[in-house]
Amino acid sequence: MADAAIIFDVDGVLLELTQAEEDCFFEAFRRRYGLTGLSRDWDSYHIRNDQDIATEILERHGLPIAECAAVLADYLAILSEDLAPVEIAGARALLQSLSGARLGIATANIREAARLRLAARDLWSPVETYAFGADGGGHKREIVARAIAATGLPKERIVYIGDNVNDVDAGFS
Repeated sequence: MADAAIIFDVDGVLLELTQAEEDCFFEAFRRRYGLTGLSRDWDSYHIRNDQDIATEILERHGLPIAECAAVLADYLAILSEDLAPVEIAGARALLQSLSGARLGIATANIREAARLRLAARDLWSPVETYAFGADGGGHKREIVARAIAATGLPKERIVYIGDNVNDVDAGFS
């Protein structure tokens, strides 16, 4: 099955996005700028991924967009402080059963956040070769396209597994 690839979303497919993990993202803005009360409705943002949401928050509050990388670094540091990701039931067994295929991720998380979370549950190594996140921005379809291109396989040999409307859109791109 090495001539096929399976690319996974992370949240809702391999891991649950916990309230504590979500809090880490917004805590970076509170600590750095004192911002509170930010929307936690991911769909309320123009482009639904960590990098673009961070940029949009900075823009909305008249803060330097150039500081986006620093905010995301803060987020990673906070996330690392008390990391306790929750694995989706059956995710580990699924990854193990698909070990003959090229496995990867295409997630709206920045790649390092996904790595930290997946590695904490020992789920990183199966997907690390084709792991793509929000680094560089763009809609989910752009992140999936980067993962597809990296496999070197034609689209008809790749399955993308997600859990929301953005993932369905990305899968048809």
